[in-house]
Amino acid sequence: MLSLLAICLLSLLIALKSGSVAVGWQDLWQIISGGENEWRELVLKLRLPRAMAALVTGAMLALAGSLMQVLLRNPLADPYIMGVSGGAAFAALGAMLLGVAATFIPVAAFIGALSSILLVFAVSRGSGPWSSTRMLLSGVVLAAGWGALISLILALGPDNSLRGMLFWLMGDLSNASVPLAVWIAFPILLLLLMLRSRSLNILALGEVTAAALGENTKQLGWFIYLLASLLTAMAVSIAGSIGFVGLIIPHAMRLLISSDHRLLLPASALTGGSFLILADTLARTVAAPLQLPVGVITALTGVPLFLYLLHRARVQT
Repeated sequence: MLSLLAICLLSLLIALKSGSVAVGWQDLWQIISGGENEWRELVLKLRLPRAMAALVTGAMLALAGSLMQVLLRNPLADPYIMGVSGGAAFAALGAMLLGVAATFIPVAAFIGALSSILLVFAVSRGSGPWSSTRMLLSGVVLAAGWGALISLILALGPDNSLRGMLFWLMGDLSNASVPLAVWIAFPILLLLLMLRSRSLNILALGEVTAAALGENTKQLGWFIYLLASLLTAMAVSIAGSIGFVGLIIPHAMRLLISSDHRLLLPASALTGGSFLILADTLARTVAAPLQLPVGVITALTGVPLFLYLLHRARVQT
């Protein structure tokens, strides 16, 4: 855990140093220590807020992935298959198409994500025992519906807005800012999850075993899905649709560290934040002065990792 924390801090320093204009280590130390420097505004006003947005977004996506994987008892599960990001993307693109103020777009994304959550709850709810399969199918179908509506918006949208829409769909941190409400909500949600880590460990053994050990599996399932959806909604409202973080990071931490959620949850949060910081730094520098959507970098990194993990799981089976 200390190593992961050190890697996270190093990732932040690399993000502050790197970009279309490289800042030397000595200059960076002078800025951090409070001294005056010609790059002070660049580092503190532009790069630091963007790096912090990447940190909290990556942490929330990784936590959401950890929860979805234990909820569905599938190490390759991902929060985006539940349609949450699709609802957020549809609402945000609709706001862009209507020409609303840029400050309202994250709010619209959050409303869309919450609406998607409620739809999945309404469709998948049944009178019998809670079913992860029913919830998964409801999410997949809803995600397909959101995808069709997003394609319709892109087809009807004006040409001068398409670039911004596409960047948002691919994940973009260039104008990202983290609202105060997210900084308050994120540690509270993490604390709630840590307090229920024992229940998460028991649920990972199976619903029958969890019920035999006294867990209310239906209530716990709704609790997990709701928190995972809220984390995903907050992440999407900040940076758009960024894939593979919630898929790769929790599974990698489960293989490298532990499946005990007392360790897995904070490890996933730290590693997810570090991963997205480094991915965004690469997106800013690889084609400088042009900036790539960070979702492109996470996808290019995540696809081979996903194929490797899938092959590893097949070999072990």
